[in-house]
Amino acid sequence: QVQLVESGGGLVQAGGSLRLSCAASGRIVKINGMGWYRQTPGNGREPVATITESGSTNYADSVKGRFTISRDYAKNTVYLQMNSLKPEDTASYYCNAEVLTTSYRRLEVWGQGTLVTVSS
Repeated sequence: QVQLVESGGGLVQAGGSLRLSCAASGRIVKINGMGWYRQTPGNGREPVATITESGSTNYADSVKGRFTISRDYAKNTVYLQMNSLKPEDTASYYCNAEVLTTSYRRLEVWGQGTLVTVSS
């Protein structure tokens, strides 16, 4: 019913920047909160940044001042601008959205993940 498609991951040197995008499509009436999470092998998925329907944002302490989350409501898209990247930012990054569908079901949807690798 609803899909999230991420793009923008890749390999970058420490200190560099990347911009992740996540577009939602399908039978969507409204998208509430959206966010980015990341996961490394052997560890659980942790929140990186979230943004509410009204635009309020929250960030993990480890990325404050370096990452910026934003969303384009018309395009049902959320972005994560990542600056001053560090090797410890290396992870698979997943997009998340809370969606109200056309059948008026509330779903939590995840993207397939995009790999970010930061070399030292």
